[in-house]
Amino acid sequence: MIEANLHAGQFLTLLIIALALGLDAFSLGLGIGLKGIRLLDILKLGFVIALFHVLMPLAGMLTGHYVGELLGDVATTAAGILLVLLGVHMIYSSLRGEAVQSFNHRSLWGLLVLSLSVSIDSLSVGITLGMFAANIWTTILLFGFFGGLMSVLGLMLGRRVSGNLGEYGEACGGAILLVFGILFIF
Repeated sequence: MIEANLHAGQFLTLLIIALALGLDAFSLGLGIGLKGIRLLDILKLGFVIALFHVLMPLAGMLTGHYVGELLGDVATTAAGILLVLLGVHMIYSSLRGEAVQSFNHRSLWGLLVLSLSVSIDSLSVGITLGMFAANIWTTILLFGFFGGLMSVLGLMLGRRVSGNLGEYGEACGGAILLVFGILFIF
């Protein structure tokens, strides 16, 4: 019974973190969608973002697992501090209004840079989760699914609406990571 509750709690935590990281992809998608984008480009960008949301946390988790073995009990506090710093950075970036939407999403270079820009947070979170020895398959599948889904939703919504709503998604995602980081520290 206790083990089932631990697995359910880990799944719920990973689900919330995947949604928080997906909000960054959503905000990017919304910004690009507001400029106008073809359906084929939406699918291509969504797929590549999903792929990066799988590869980046996987690399991070493998690194974090190694670091976790080196640090021992200090790993949990270090992981919490990483999440707090990442959350603060996401909130700060959204308030500063940093825009990476100037890249041409139709070029290979632009596609890769945009995908990397919204999945680099997944690398940091992956390092943290590797220190906690989170389930790798659950993590990368959730991160990939929500990264791709949220980017496609942002792109589709951006096609339909106007205005600058993108910053709020990244700030919300940063706030969620900040709260989880504080919980891990204490």
